[in-house]
Parts: sequence; C-alpha cells; structure tokens
Amino acid sequence: MRHAGALIAAAAILASGCSTIDRFNPFASSSGPKMAELQAIEARIDTPVVWKESVGKSDDYVFTPMIVGSSVYAAGARGEVLRIDDGSVRWKINAGQNLSAGVGSDGRIVVVGSPKGDVIAFDAADGKERWRAKVSSDILAAPAVDGGLVVVRSGDNRLYGFDAGDGKRKWVYQRSTPALSLRSFAAPLLDNNYAFAGFPGGKLVAVTTNNGAPAWEGAVALPKGTTELDRVADITAAPVMAGRLICGVAYQGRVACFDLGNGQLAWARDMSSSAGLAADARFVFVSDDKGAVHALDLSGGASVWKQDKLFLRQLSAPATRGRWVAVGDIKGVVHILDRDDGSFAARVTTDGTPITAPIQVLDNKFLVQTRGGSIMAIEAR
Repeated sequence: MRHAGALIAAAAILASGCSTIDRFNPFASSSGPKMAELQAIEARIDTPVVWKESVGKSDDYVFTPMIVGSSVYAAGARGEVLRIDDGSVRWKINAGQNLSAGVGSDGRIVVVGSPKGDVIAFDAADGKERWRAKVSSDILAAPAVDGGLVVVRSGDNRLYGFDAGDGKRKWVYQRSTPALSLRSFAAPLLDNNYAFAGFPGGKLVAVTTNNGAPAWEGAVALPKGTTELDRVADITAAPVMAGRLICGVAYQGRVACFDLGNGQLAWARDMSSSAGLAADARFVFVSDDKGAVHALDLSGGASVWKQDKLFLRQLSAPATRGRWVAVGDIKGVVHILDRDDGSFAARVTTDGTPITAPIQVLDNKFLVQTRGGSIMAIEAR
C-alpha cells in the first residue's frame, strides 16, 4: 500500500455511501517522518504586510478570497462575509448561518456556500442578500461566477449551474464516483463557454455553460493498485489556465495539461499533489504531497527546479507574480521563492495557523487567508 502520509485524518461516510478522506492532518503521528525545521535564510527582498484584516476562523473548511479589480471578497465559517477595497473594509455582514465555502464573485454579486447545501448570493455593492438556492449536499469549494452564471460544486461531486440574476437552477452535471475519495475543496473554473472541474478518479471535465452537457474529459490520473486506498487518484485542487492550455494535478497521479478547446492531452508528468498548482507564461508550479515545490516547463513538462527544504510542511497551492513564487505552510509561514531557480528569497510569518487556501495575487501583492481568519496583503519587492 502506498504511504498516505499526512493526508489521512478521518474517513467520513456521505449520504451516498461513499467514503471521503480529509487531506489535512494537524495531528501527524509522532512515530512517522518529521516535518522539516526551517533553516535561517538571508532575505533578498522586502516583504511588508501592506494591510491586514480578519474575517473569522475557517474551522475545518477552506475559504479562498476572491479578487475582482482592486476589491477583495472573503468569508469565514461563522458566517462572516466582507468586502475590502484598497485595504479598507467597505462592508461586513453575517450570513446568519455557518458557512463552508467561498468566495465567488464577478463584482456584481458575491456567492458563498453552507454545510447544509445553501447557496447564498449578496450584492457586491452593499452586502445585501440577493437570493438563495439549494444543492444536494454540503458545499466545500468556492462557487465560480462569470457571464451571468454561478457554478457550484456540491460535496457529492455534482456541478450546479444557477442564473446569477435570480438564483434559478439552469442545469446539473453528475458523474459516478469511486467508493473511496479524498474530501475535495476543488473549485470549478469558468472560461467562455465551459465550466471546468476535477473529479475523483483523476478526471478533468469540461461542461458547456448553457446546459451543463459534457464537452470533453481528460485523464489527469489513472487509478492503479490493488486496494481502494491505492486507487485513490483524485483531483482536489482547482485547475489553472495558461494560454490555450488548462492544467490539473491529482493525488497519487500526475500533473497534466490539456488543450482548452478539445481536451487533447498536451503532456503529463507523474506527481502527487492534493494542494494544487499555479502557472505563468513559462512554467507550471506544483506543491507536492511531500512538501516540495516544483517548477515544470509549460511547453512540455520538463523539470526546471525543485525546492525540497519544506518537507512535510503541508504546503498550500502556490501563486506566482513576476519574479516570485509564494507558498504557505501548516505553521502559517509564507515562503517566497525565486521563480527562476526556486531559492528562498524571503519568509513571512502570519498568525501561526495553517495556510490551506490557495494564495492569490492582488496587483503587485500576494493575498493570504489563514485558517485562523487573518487576511493579509504581502508585497514582494
């Protein structure tokens, strides 16, 4: 059996009868491999915290802030939702119930999800509630909002399309899932006429936004092995786009990039990640499950560099801006790496709680939301 490392925290039985495995384990076994201690580095750049706010704790969920223009929308598990403009809170409300996912926005509405399957939309201008809708199970991934459509992924791996104006359901996409799968916080991605999402079993699927019909699917991973645990090969992070390619990564699987339009495989590379990836015009950056950060050539997947000094620090998905790549860890530390060789350029300590949400890019800053509820804009200069 493959070593599952720090990925297995608990098995929860869903209403459908399938089991899910939580990929976060803050109580790593004392008898197993040890997390790498951070070695002193010489900071090569300044990394001031330009502004900091709080939105409340994430509990066991992953809340990813959404950036539209210069506005940041964020949410927390106790129902807090806020809008931040240039570091100042424009409005802050409470949804009146616990939340489990957010945030999606197109600058007109702000959408979050609840553990009971509630989809709640607020007006982006003032935070007033616009509409509510319902899906079949808990919502663990941030909704996607674009082109008058809201796409929501439910915990039982269905995609729902709702009208952004009034919340009426337009379509549902459903596919079969294996008996055992990782608990997934993978948000859908909207682009033009397609909604993209990764699923258990290692499939990256494109569905049409007008009716939810499948357009194509690509195999990021191929389940293999003799036990159900061996055969877990799930996509638990959002795909990313780079030019005409869309790329995904799977636990116990591969990194793979496909043609956006027809799903033809461009290249694939064996690698296991439940955290996710980022891309720019030249490279694909991946945080793997052992705590290494990889830079792969976008055109063919060849290795460019590997930073392996963060062993078992349970990294977040990376973010890239200009010359720098940022990644967060289980101790709430943000590591800034040189894009060209992976060397450490700086290190920023947040509130000491895990950074599990993908780091975002806000203008010339990295935007971080911790599990403790801190939202920080960090400049790298």
